[in-house]
Amino acid sequence: MLLLEEFLEICKQLNKSGITPCLMGSVGLGYISGIDWKPSDIDIHVPGDPRGWDAPDDLRIYDWEQIYSSMLVLGYELIDLHEHEFQKADIHVEFGSITSLYDFAGIREDEIEIVEINQARFRVPNLAQFLKIYQASSQDSYRNENNNDKDFEKISWLESKTNPGL
Repeated sequence: MLLLEEFLEICKQLNKSGITPCLMGSVGLGYISGIDWKPSDIDIHVPGDPRGWDAPDDLRIYDWEQIYSSMLVLGYELIDLHEHEFQKADIHVEFGSITSLYDFAGIREDEIEIVEINQARFRVPNLAQFLKIYQASSQDSYRNENNNDKDFEKISWLESKTNPGL
């Protein structure tokens, strides 16, 4: 999977600055489930303001200067500060605040397992945690309108795996 390989390169670069990112979204779920969820971008969460989207753009992500510099080294260009979105060719990467995940979905950063692959150290939610995240996301009408309700397919699959027999 091209996006997972790209994430691992980004992860290694961030690790050099002492940052342990969390792989979220369809790439993260694909890594855990072994299913290609047809991701359109790489969603990475890093320590940030616990207010999440309510925090000002320039303060939402901690260690922003190191992240920004790391992405430039890898050939990415910042295309949207509000979304903390970078682009290189047809690959899009967005950064969010893992610190806001507790208020959003009831998951603390230290509850998310750390894994290491090819010298890349990162966190990735387990299936039950992904279920909580997607259930919380499904309450967001903006996300539903702009994501073609793909989250509901993931929720259904995750429920069947985390609550067998339902």
